[in-house]
Amino acid sequence: MVSLTRWTARMNASREVKSVELPNCKLIKGIETGAEDLEILPNGLAFISSGLRYPGVKSFEPDKPGKILLMDLNKEDPTVLELKMTGSNFDASSFNPHGISTFTDEDNTVYLLVVSHPDVKSTVELFKFQEEEKSLLHLKTIKHELLPNLNDLVAVGREHFYATNDHYFVDQYMRSWELYLGLAWSNVVYYSPDDVRVVASGFDFANGISMSPDRKYVYIAELLAHKIHVYEKHANWTLTPLKSLDCDTLVDNISVDPVTGDLWVGCHPNGMKIFSYDPENPPGSEVLQIQNILAEEPKVTVVYAEDGKVLHGSTVASVYKGKMLVGTVFQKALYCEF
Repeated sequence: MVSLTRWTARMNASREVKSVELPNCKLIKGIETGAEDLEILPNGLAFISSGLRYPGVKSFEPDKPGKILLMDLNKEDPTVLELKMTGSNFDASSFNPHGISTFTDEDNTVYLLVVSHPDVKSTVELFKFQEEEKSLLHLKTIKHELLPNLNDLVAVGREHFYATNDHYFVDQYMRSWELYLGLAWSNVVYYSPDDVRVVASGFDFANGISMSPDRKYVYIAELLAHKIHVYEKHANWTLTPLKSLDCDTLVDNISVDPVTGDLWVGCHPNGMKIFSYDPENPPGSEVLQIQNILAEEPKVTVVYAEDGKVLHGSTVASVYKGKMLVGTVFQKALYCEF
């Protein structure tokens, strides 16, 4: 059997957080049930995925559907607005949003792709963003046998994306054993309407996925191995492993600064506290900035870290013109100015 020592090491269970504070941060009003993922458009509009219900992880509103929030970071004191979701075949009552990604067409139409878990299944919901109406028009639900346990995705077209499956098994009992044994059977899939295939595998809980600004490299977070992997993307959509970066934390979602190419990563310093939630000893939060990831020695900076007094379980961080948003799995979100 797997030793308890290996399990606790994968969970970083003995890690205590050394506080790294930022002077100009405040909690975002209107976010109480998580901001598991977020994406900021080049014009400063931020989409936020809120209300995730994920097996084995705390939820403060387990009976309510999730939602997509909008925040305009160009405003002096930005607030969140819930986007109305429309579409004749869309069931908003079962919406359970996880990872998100946007794709902007040649005519500047913005499409939002959302991983959702209706009834503990996995789908990708495709929406068209209607900025004037502040709404999302549902266009399509994407399902496939190679997309059974979706976590995150990065769009490379309106209906084209790379996505992570964070488990191999679908059955909850088998998933728990897969997690405990550290089988490292999760993977990354390339999806298009005409071509669906596994392009990378062997991960111990594949999590966040993103892409370099020049679209040449794909970044994959391997949560329980504490690694970020860099893959080279080819014209035929295959991926070739290039390098891996070890991190002393459980790496969740990856955002890429379109200006500098820096990676911003929401992390769990102690994973045991996420999977075994105790309000008296809540999970901490940590944000990494990774500069020059392709270099022999990338520069890794802990930009923000705290022990759960403010945020429980950070999953994502993203920046825009001296401002930063930090989201969590199931709790609050933070707005900071540098």
